[in-house]
Amino acid sequence: MQIKILGTGCRNCVALTENTKKALQETGINAEVVKVEELKDIMAYGIMSTPGLVIDEKVVSYGKVLKPNEIVQILNKTVEK
Repeated sequence: MQIKILGTGCRNCVALTENTKKALQETGINAEVVKVEELKDIMAYGIMSTPGLVIDEKVVSYGKVLKPNEIVQILNKTVEK
């Protein structure tokens, strides 16, 4: 599994990265976390506001900082498929 955090490095982007890492620890899911900071790369996902969360190339959230428990729910749904 690959998880991408889309954002230019702002406070919210850093917070989403930390919350994602906490969620992964909580679930025990092994995933690569990649930061995407180049504006042209972020725009390629079609989001209008950061931070964005992408799991296996699917945008699952953007424009807000998800809490770790919200990310856990998304991860569990993704793994179930």
